[in-house]
Amino acid sequence: MAKDDIPRLSHLDRPEKLEDLLKQDRDDDCLSCRIVGGGAFLGLAGYSYLSGQQQLQAQEAAILASKSRFGMRSRSAAITGLSLGLAYLGLYRLFK
Repeated sequence: MAKDDIPRLSHLDRPEKLEDLLKQDRDDDCLSCRIVGGGAFLGLAGYSYLSGQQQLQAQEAAILASKSRFGMRSRSAAITGLSLGLAYLGLYRLFK
């Protein structure tokens, strides 16, 4: 092994630049990986919205009888917000 092949300690001590690492990592994402990942997030968004609203309607009488600070509107908004967040992640994964 030649002396020039051995990296110096000062070179090894420096952290790599974040921009360079992100450029290297960007090339590893294949199309099928993005389709599967994005589809999983979109499917999860749809499922959480539909099942959440269904369970909310089934428990409406109990929620209103409990006189909780969080009524039907805020719970429905939370389910919708969660589903929209998951849908955004799915679209981001598909088209990034």
